[in-house]
Amino acid sequence: MSAAAGDDDIWLDPNESPGYLVRDTNIAIGKALRRRLSEYGMTLGQYYFMRALWIKEGLSQRELSRRVGTTEPTTASVLRLLEKNGLVRRVRNRKDRRTINIFPTQKGRNLKNGLLRTAIQINEIATDGFSPQDMENIKRLMTAMKANLDRDEESSPT
Repeated sequence: MSAAAGDDDIWLDPNESPGYLVRDTNIAIGKALRRRLSEYGMTLGQYYFMRALWIKEGLSQRELSRRVGTTEPTTASVLRLLEKNGLVRRVRNRKDRRTINIFPTQKGRNLKNGLLRTAIQINEIATDGFSPQDMENIKRLMTAMKANLDRDEESSPT
């Protein structure tokens, strides 16, 4: 990364920007995953919601939104489609009637192994030629970058 001497002539080479490289890689991984998910009739967004529910069933719509990183209206739209396709069901919470908890149906659970196998394959393609040490380093560095950005967000005024 470099900045020229003049204030008006700052330059950031995309290939030297961690943010750009992460984004570019994420786009490529998403594209590969999207292509394979279409064989299951599923979008990338729908996969993210199902994956969150496979990790923890019964999340509230609000918590599901937080975990997937979407707004609640977006979550509601995706859940309507997943419900229509028979992949999730919504259940009103008995303790708090305002809360609706989301559960994968058996049909939704049946997709888990195939879809996770697909995600693993994409990761293997993306990291072909990486040593175990490379894998540990990339995970450590990406986790540290995320933690730095989370701290920055927490310290920023809203």
